[in-house]
Amino acid sequence: MTDVLVGRSPLPPADYIAETRRLYGGLDYEPYRWAERPEAPPWAPITRPLDDCTVGLVASGGVYETGQVAFGHRDDTSIRIIGSGVDTARLRATHFAYDLTDARADPNCVFPVDTLRSLASAGVIGGLSDQLYTFMGGIYSVRKLEEITAPRIVSLVTGSPPDVLLLVPV
Repeated sequence: MTDVLVGRSPLPPADYIAETRRLYGGLDYEPYRWAERPEAPPWAPITRPLDDCTVGLVASGGVYETGQVAFGHRDDTSIRIIGSGVDTARLRATHFAYDLTDARADPNCVFPVDTLRSLASAGVIGGLSDQLYTFMGGIYSVRKLEEITAPRIVSLVTGSPPDVLLLVPV
């Protein structure tokens, strides 16, 4: 288990697009127009033990905290900043592209803040970033994603960079 946690797993990164096509291919959804790139992004292995790393979180499950504005419908490019000490009872989820039943019962399935706090308490990770970020995936406009959402997330994360960034897609 330790080898997997510090980036020495013999398994390659998951091919998210191929797996999603396989899982959703038979469902009655409007086909998603993937923004594929000819080259995969470079793999960046972890260079330090996780117990010495601060972990950040960016999730696309549409999670927000009570008191924040809920996400709108398709192509909402906004981002919610959630403190890492948030009580998960204050978390809500809204999204047009997946069944929200599980996320509403336990937001950790799409925004694993309690799991990350447990890993920090157990000494598996060095700590959790103070601010965590969420947005509503399913942004159909690649231009908006590339020009608005992604640069803003990069700017927010690099403002106080974690050593490792956990990306949680839905």
